Amino acid sequence: MNKAAIEELVKRGQELWHAPKEELFRFTGEPEADKLLNDLTDRPHAFVLACIMDRQIKAEKAWLIPQRISERLGGFSIQKLSVLSQEDVYRVMKEPEPLHRFVNKMAEYFYSAVQRIMNNYAGDASRIWTEKPSSAELVYRFLQFDGVGVKIATMAANILARHFKIPLADYYSIDISPDVHVRRVFSRLGLIPAHATPEQVIYKARALYPDYPGIMDFTCWEIGRNWCHTLSPACDSCYMKELCPTANKSR
Repeated sequence: MNKAAIEELVKRGQELWHAPKEELFRFTGEPEADKLLNDLTDRPHAFVLACIMDRQIKAEKAWLIPQRISERLGGFSIQKLSVLSQEDVYRVMKEPEPLHRFVNKMAEYFYSAVQRIMNNYAGDASRIWTEKPSSAELVYRFLQFDGVGVKIATMAANILARHFKIPLADYYSIDISPDVHVRRVFSRLGLIPAHATPEQVIYKARALYPDYPGIMDFTCWEIGRNWCHTLSPACDSCYMKELCPTANKSR
């Protein structure tokens, strides 16, 4: 087992965990869109709805959807969204150009999520994470939204804990999100087989750091996105190069 690599991943994750909360966390790189997504006080539903949209398209494009809908509607209050029918949501997401490659299904999930926020959380999505819930309870609450699986639910919980510094009773149930970047980095570091399943990635992370398995998530995602590419990885630029058996083999 590559203990040095594990320690480095955890160390980087802890540094991010203990870093001061950023005034404006960059989800998209567009100031207005990021301002909307960071507004957990007045528009917490924007963050929740963006999480639900984040599937099968580039993350930045998915996280832009609340801002694009806000531009088309002239605002993004939960009250304005709650009066839209599912057909209304579909039209807003479809015209003048589609906001997602699966507009039909995403409009269904978007509409359902708005209704759930209104009916189960009195129109205030921040009630999903207030009063210091356990990590398992927080993940479970996200799983109750239509279209949300373990990957999105744990991603949402991890962002709330890691970047927004939302206090939780514990962090045991915040798993790593086994996306393509995380799986590739784990594999090249020799932590899992090349063709490991998402479940194997999750349980390996739990075994490596049971107190908070997801603490390595952003670190691995960042490495995969910036250096550990599928083709032509930029090993010489990656800070893990001395600890990576794959990088050392290629020299």
